[in-house]
Amino acid sequence: MASTADIKNGVVLSIDGQLWSVIEFQHVKPGKGGAFVRTKLKNVVSGKVVDRTYNAGAKIEIENVDRRDYTYLYTDGDGFVFMDQTDFDQITLPAATVGDAKNFLLENQQVTIALNNGNPLYIDLPASVILEVTYTEPGLQGDRSSAGTKPATLETGYEIQVPLFLETGTKVKVDTRTGEYLGREK
Repeated sequence: MASTADIKNGVVLSIDGQLWSVIEFQHVKPGKGGAFVRTKLKNVVSGKVVDRTYNAGAKIEIENVDRRDYTYLYTDGDGFVFMDQTDFDQITLPAATVGDAKNFLLENQQVTIALNNGNPLYIDLPASVILEVTYTEPGLQGDRSSAGTKPATLETGYEIQVPLFLETGTKVKVDTRTGEYLGREK
């Protein structure tokens, strides 16, 4: 068992059977009364963020989370197959664990998978990826303004909004956190 003195950003705590990652923390020593630690925690699985306060010296349970580099290989039915880059072992993750990351996964793409006691928790993608537009309506001559957008389907099947002047076959940069168009890739 650890104490509140061991709390740092990025540490994963086990609270009521769930895993919570410390986003930020602050040790507070008021002039009157005992010291305490104010934390902002994010649920590792659901992404829910909560504030929690601990008395100084309280016992907490820190979990070991191993982040390893994997290569995405292919989709097998309802599972996504990844290969560990160090020992070449393959693991299959269910669609629920992969979540929205499936919208940005291409074969042979590098990702980081967080594991707790061998159980995969979530996937970390790069902040942005480059994908090709496989279908979009043709733009009209003169549509060069940045004000208008139109839907475009990417090579992963995900649909985003792009400027009117983009055409099918254009490679675009997409933010993996929000799914927004960031710009053309040359």
